[in-house]
Amino acid sequence: MAGCVFLSRLSSLIRGQVCCKVSSCAQTRVRRLWCALSCSQLHKVGGNSGLAGKVDRFGGVTVDLAEVGLPADISEDAFSRLLRDSLSQWKAEGRMAVWLRVPMSLSRCAAAASSHGFTFHHARGEYAMLALWLGGGESRLPGFATHQVGVAGAVVDESSGKVLVVQDKNKTKNAWKFPGGLSDPGENIGATAVREVFEETGIRSEFRSLLSIRQQHNHPGAFGMSDMYVICRLSPLTYDINFCMQECLRCEWLDVSELAKTSSTTPITSRIARLLLYGLERGFDKIDLTMEEIPAVYSGMFYQLYYRQLPT
Repeated sequence: MAGCVFLSRLSSLIRGQVCCKVSSCAQTRVRRLWCALSCSQLHKVGGNSGLAGKVDRFGGVTVDLAEVGLPADISEDAFSRLLRDSLSQWKAEGRMAVWLRVPMSLSRCAAAASSHGFTFHHARGEYAMLALWLGGGESRLPGFATHQVGVAGAVVDESSGKVLVVQDKNKTKNAWKFPGGLSDPGENIGATAVREVFEETGIRSEFRSLLSIRQQHNHPGAFGMSDMYVICRLSPLTYDINFCMQECLRCEWLDVSELAKTSSTTPITSRIARLLLYGLERGFDKIDLTMEEIPAVYSGMFYQLYYRQLPT
């Protein structure tokens, strides 16, 4: 308790909240003492391990530097010593790996971590995730997400045999295609299709099935990563078009039979149009991959399975 009170008073002194005149040299010594005492407190928070982390079911430990109470002005050397002691403890405990989440405000800690063998795993927004394999042999750590997912919606009006199509405004070739875009993190495929169709065309719709998946590697539009492009079948809930003029050049309800024959379309759209025509003539149960939500192995979570159901 006395140590905490002393730290609090030192912190106030550094911030100029204690009314006394202290030389710049003395202030520097106080800051160093405060940093050292703070690091000492960190060791107590994490027991003997130095940095406190969360152990996962695979035997790894994750440390979020934004949550362990590091001094805002901790030096690379001070953090390096703290990390060294922590690594010794984790190795003694038989941990398989360490994940180090470094906020941008403590980016200098990434340089210190690299001297202990950490490498960048991924970065998002305001943080970078570093990783270090502690197990034997080659690293078995999973890579970061390798794909982006684009979703398009083929909105089919079964009563008229028409499908909703657009022409992108910023493409060199004005080809007919289905409206769509990138899926947001945590967004289901069907929800992406419904949202993108509405944003581009003003048409409200509901998800029916999955029709196709295209995979392309080394995609220029995905920073050289892989790209998945999914086309869903949707049913319209409204019919009046109010398309986005920033994204679309044209938007129309087009006969599926015409879309299947025209050369003014993309190879994927042409093939899906023929599939839709078959569904209109023979029944969509012959082509649909429907969705079923199933409990996942992770408690309280679910996944969506898209598959061709057996005939009843």
